[in-house]
Amino acid sequence: MKKYKLFVILCVSLPMLAYAQAPSFKKQGTATQLWVDGNPMLMLGGELHNSSTSSIEYMEPIWPMMKKMNYNTVLAVVSWETIEPEEGVFDFSLLDAMLDGARKQGLKLVLLWFGSWKNGGSIYMPSWVKRNYERFPRAKDYDGVSIEILSTLSEENMKADARAFAALMGYIKKVDSDHHTVVMVQVENEMGILNTPRDYCDAANTAYNGPVPGLLTDYLKKHKNNLAPELTKVWAENGYKISGTWEEVFGESHVNTKDWHDMSYFTEEIFMAYHYARYVGYVAAEGKKAYDIPMYVNAWLKGPDYPWTGRHPGGGPLPNVMDLWKCAAPSIDMLSPDIYVPNFTEIVNWYNRQGNPMFIPETRGGTIGACRLLWCIGEHNLMGFSPFGVDGRRTAGQTPQPPQADQLALTYELLQGMSGIILTNQGTGKMRGLFVDQDNDTQSFTLGDYVITADLSSRGAPVPAGGPVGTAPAQTNAEVAGGGLVIWLGAEEYLVAGYNLNVRFLPVNPGKLPLVAIDKVYEGTFKDGIWQQGRLLNGDETHCSTFSGTGLKMPRLSIQKILLYRYK
Repeated sequence: MKKYKLFVILCVSLPMLAYAQAPSFKKQGTATQLWVDGNPMLMLGGELHNSSTSSIEYMEPIWPMMKKMNYNTVLAVVSWETIEPEEGVFDFSLLDAMLDGARKQGLKLVLLWFGSWKNGGSIYMPSWVKRNYERFPRAKDYDGVSIEILSTLSEENMKADARAFAALMGYIKKVDSDHHTVVMVQVENEMGILNTPRDYCDAANTAYNGPVPGLLTDYLKKHKNNLAPELTKVWAENGYKISGTWEEVFGESHVNTKDWHDMSYFTEEIFMAYHYARYVGYVAAEGKKAYDIPMYVNAWLKGPDYPWTGRHPGGGPLPNVMDLWKCAAPSIDMLSPDIYVPNFTEIVNWYNRQGNPMFIPETRGGTIGACRLLWCIGEHNLMGFSPFGVDGRRTAGQTPQPPQADQLALTYELLQGMSGIILTNQGTGKMRGLFVDQDNDTQSFTLGDYVITADLSSRGAPVPAGGPVGTAPAQTNAEVAGGGLVIWLGAEEYLVAGYNLNVRFLPVNPGKLPLVAIDKVYEGTFKDGIWQQGRLLNGDETHCSTFSGTGLKMPRLSIQKILLYRYK
């Protein structure tokens, strides 16, 4: 009888224990997934404008709008200046309103901690920090002039931020650990030095001209064969030294004004990355002592307009300094890119290395965003996706505009239904992504026993170069793209979700049955994770003739299940 009672208690308590566990990261094959309430979650998010959550009244009509746009997660700011207006005096009323607004709509929150830095600058810190520049010193440029950026070399700066962040995380645990509305936290925002290659304050100069810290040299020795290629290159060129100043170990920097890919001012960037990572890692660690949930940092990327450190926030979590962040900030779980540059797929490939999980907290939405999202999920085990400024812009007293069902909103709706099958197949090698545009209009890969090839279903209408149509030569619409994901269900059956694609199949090994054709194609959708079968497609709705090959037509956003057969 006692054994029976124990069995009942375990059956009841284990599910409750799983539900009570804080959000966390778990590995599945090659994928890292966010787990909430005992299940993996695919974050279909949107980030609000920076100042939106500073007003409870402003946000009241926004929360239901987010739900109508098919978001399941909202990225929202909590700033140091609003929670600690006086030193040691905390006010969490804005956070309480955010939690209440999100819960009423069944939304999850990713909180963005705007503490010491936002877009490189120190602008969200409280007045008592801003005005006391002697206690809270600023970084200095090459000429020794202070800039509005808190110095990473100041212990006082770091510990004040960490105390506020720990108080925030402790409060979240107190009011949300039973709800798990907050699933993740971004620590700072696009931090890094601007308008100067590095910090030139006295403490920074002493550190730069002093020995490279043993924490870093020990890391370099331990991970010598698995470092980012950019770091390996400069370290190797200097003879793999494990002692000396920063320039003795990594070399003197150069500036290449013709190639933005080159690592200009790289030694300064390495130096700043170590100190930003040390600072932010300490802040995150203090926060995790209060409430241990996933934490990440985001990056303002280098690009043609921001080619070197100082032009973009130098020392931020870019892929070329990923090792510095892994070394000095082990409390940070993930480095995430804010992608507004055109080389989107290149950026994602840069970040999806060295075991770094994939999450895109800021990017463009709309049709191009939808296509990129589908590709990222299929090809890079994407954890979540979030366009910026999803609440639009309005002033006090204005009624927010009703949500428009754009291509991203429709894609979010489709993905909500099929998130179960996506999450089941992440990291297993049974799922791939598709992305084609007018610069790269064909993609091929092998999945299962077939070579799958995708190309654009529609290239779109030409865009006039200017003035009325006919007054200037037409130019190509560079925004035309197609995106999708493919899941191999086994044998000759595949599930494809996509938009603006033709998808064709050829056998990897022709063998005795060299030819392939369509047996069945069904369109459908998923409801509560269950496949809802729709039309049986054939004829003009598929590529199933001797003229067009074998495969799917997906001019509109859809999910199609295809069963192939072989013949001779």
